[in-house]
Amino acid sequence: MSSATLDSPDVLEEPAAPAVPAAARKRPARDRHVTDFIQLTEQVRATGLMDRDVNWYVVRFVRQSLGYLAVLALFLTLGQSWWQLVTAVLFAFMCTQTAFISHDAAHRQVFASAKKNAWLARIAGNLFVGLSYGWWMNKHGKHHLNPNKVGVDGDIDPGALVFDPENAAKRKGFAKWFARRQGYFFFPLLTLAALDLHISALGRVLDRKQIVPERKAEIALLFVRLVLLPAFTVWYLGWAIGLAFIVVQVMALGLYMGGSFAPNHKGMPLVPKDVKIDFMRRQTLMSRNITGGKWVDAAMGGLNYQIEHHLFPTMSSRNLRAVQPMVRAYCAERNITYTETTLGQSYMIVMKYLNRVGLGQRDPFECPITANMRTAR
Repeated sequence: MSSATLDSPDVLEEPAAPAVPAAARKRPARDRHVTDFIQLTEQVRATGLMDRDVNWYVVRFVRQSLGYLAVLALFLTLGQSWWQLVTAVLFAFMCTQTAFISHDAAHRQVFASAKKNAWLARIAGNLFVGLSYGWWMNKHGKHHLNPNKVGVDGDIDPGALVFDPENAAKRKGFAKWFARRQGYFFFPLLTLAALDLHISALGRVLDRKQIVPERKAEIALLFVRLVLLPAFTVWYLGWAIGLAFIVVQVMALGLYMGGSFAPNHKGMPLVPKDVKIDFMRRQTLMSRNITGGKWVDAAMGGLNYQIEHHLFPTMSSRNLRAVQPMVRAYCAERNITYTETTLGQSYMIVMKYLNRVGLGQRDPFECPITANMRTAR
């Protein structure tokens, strides 16, 4: 890959004389990248793939409503039976599918009205998933602006897992031992992902220092999801089965939802905080697509087309598959790395990456452009 892909402030040389009109002067390389992407965007718009498809989402609403009714019927039919743990897994599956709708609405894919999208995302996210829409929007917005950028993208902030070798090198004692083996704990830790979302949601909406639009509505929705629903579960099933149901549901929700989001960026190159890259490469080089056909599309809510989603975040997730050939061809023409792999391979890449990061090694999968950027000042 050429170093010309960097977002450079250098301007190409112009003739000394005679004076050249401004419109005829050569543009900086950065501007040409922008112009190229604008041309791609215009081509995509011409296909109609950027148009909102409310009918498609109505079908999804109906389908999910039927799914929830089926889970409820099973829950009420089984009663105080340990088979309810199967119901817990099915409920977690439905909640994750609703999380995908909340995600789409937050990106304004459903309605033309920003307010309607926000309320749909808020109700779906808070009431069915148990996360705070206000908290998620703040975090996810930063991620989309600068995916995998150290110190900016909250998705790679150090926590139980560490994604930056520099942070891994600072750990001591058990934390250091764990970091060196963190890839092996990837899936077990995903079972705690939903619990972390619930805690973060409550922390956000109850902290008066944080700005949360429609705070009262968020608190009310979270109260139903995180207090009333568990209380009813324990009352109906009894303490033992009820608590087991809640634990299994939370673990399955974290595993499924985390397993849908993690393969898209984890293990892709990290970008130093002080490095700038043009929009196209910023979104493409740090993202990974997951192949597998329509079953994977449905299971991951369209997030398996992560490159296309980051380039066109307001495009309906249903259309990402259709726009993929245009994006892939665009990248091939400009020698931009376009990464895609199977779901199983992506998990292996992430686990291997985490272990190598824990050993303090630099990004093991970085492409030449990122290597160049690390030395740029």
